[in-house]
Amino acid sequence: MLQESMTEQKSSPQGWHKAKQQTLLGALAMAIFLTTGLSGPANAQVNPEEDSSQTLAQWWQRFEDPLLNTLVTQALQSNTNLRSARAALQQARALRDAKSAGLQPSLSASGSARRSKATGAEAGNSFGASLDAQWTPDVFGGDRSALESAEQDALASEATLADAQGAVAAEVALAYIALRGQQTQSAIAQTNLASQEETLQITDWRAQAGLTTSLEVEQARTAAAQTRAQIPTLLANISKTESALSVLTGQLPQALQTQLSPAQAVPQVALAKVMIFPADTLRQRPDVRAAEHRITAALARVSVAEAARYPSFSISGSVGLNALTLAGLTSGASVLNSLLAGISVPLFDAGATQAQVRSQEAALEQTRANYQGVVLAALKEVQDALVTLSGDNTQLLHLQTAAESARLAALLAQNRYTSGLIDFQTVLLTQRTLLNAQDSVASTTADVSADHVRLYKALGGGWNPALNLKSAP
Repeated sequence: MLQESMTEQKSSPQGWHKAKQQTLLGALAMAIFLTTGLSGPANAQVNPEEDSSQTLAQWWQRFEDPLLNTLVTQALQSNTNLRSARAALQQARALRDAKSAGLQPSLSASGSARRSKATGAEAGNSFGASLDAQWTPDVFGGDRSALESAEQDALASEATLADAQGAVAAEVALAYIALRGQQTQSAIAQTNLASQEETLQITDWRAQAGLTTSLEVEQARTAAAQTRAQIPTLLANISKTESALSVLTGQLPQALQTQLSPAQAVPQVALAKVMIFPADTLRQRPDVRAAEHRITAALARVSVAEAARYPSFSISGSVGLNALTLAGLTSGASVLNSLLAGISVPLFDAGATQAQVRSQEAALEQTRANYQGVVLAALKEVQDALVTLSGDNTQLLHLQTAAESARLAALLAQNRYTSGLIDFQTVLLTQRTLLNAQDSVASTTADVSADHVRLYKALGGGWNPALNLKSAP
């Protein structure tokens, strides 16, 4: 549908918008296939009475983590990138208002005072006041098209702000999930270190009693030291993530350390709340909306360039008073009236106007191609998010089973070694396996939560149009 001829677009803007809608519906139909063609918990059905747009606007609340809600809200208010995007939106709206004002007549007042002296004559004064009006009728619609272009640019800036809001909300959630995952991994390392140190103590006692050799003691000491060496790196990563969250929320690094230091589990979305949104939800993605507005703005600029090929008209008039004294302006002043109508007709400009039309048509073609790319990228992002979520969730189930088996194996090995029924190598192997299994579970749990964040972002969540409307100057 996006391959209509340029002639058809210019002659029927409504036809272009209809084609654009049909293209969106086709793209979103593909999304329905993508979102319903995958198996696993990602296909849980949403409550039909639930407002998906509102759910997406504040998707982070589905993790039911009060601190995460606070951090995202603070970031949406104070993040420096969002402050810049809000200023850009205000600028675009101001330019739109300036274009709108240009369609109306202009009225200005002026005053003058002059003192002059000719040779051989006395100096004389003169005073004047005038009221001037001017209006340029928009006969061929060029100014209205310019206003439409400015309006669409403002809407595109609003969508750009929404895109930035969604990105910031996702960054905060991903950093927070990563932090909780790092804290969980640190706790796992600490727990396993305590177990290994206990094993080292038992091995040392057995060596002193002549029941084992110093080799096993050194092996136990090596295992404990290797686990202990992982802890400083984990703590450093936690500190870095805390700093990243502070900056994202518009604060100095480490400003949130006190709030974030108490370790908590990785926030998760309950399977009952995992949902599939209607495919047309993709239309609220800010980048898709911005691309739509840019197409309309580019189409309006083509109309502006076309209007420049036709005559332009202007009407101006003034009413003035002139007197020899300042007081005379209110009585006895001479009145000067004038009315002027003008027309300007382009005759020859060496093809500059036509070249400008071709330039705007080429710009329109660029925005059309960009729109297609944005829609395809949106579909790919949603598909990738769903596939990753399904795969990571399946992997997590297997890892949890493996971790539980590793825990039982390590406990049995510890007891059998204490009773002298197995060698120390078996103990070391089961402890190492348990540490790796638990670490993998913690990492994949964080991955599953992060997958939900990326899915919600891919569907266009994380922004609220009402907030952007309130930011209008």
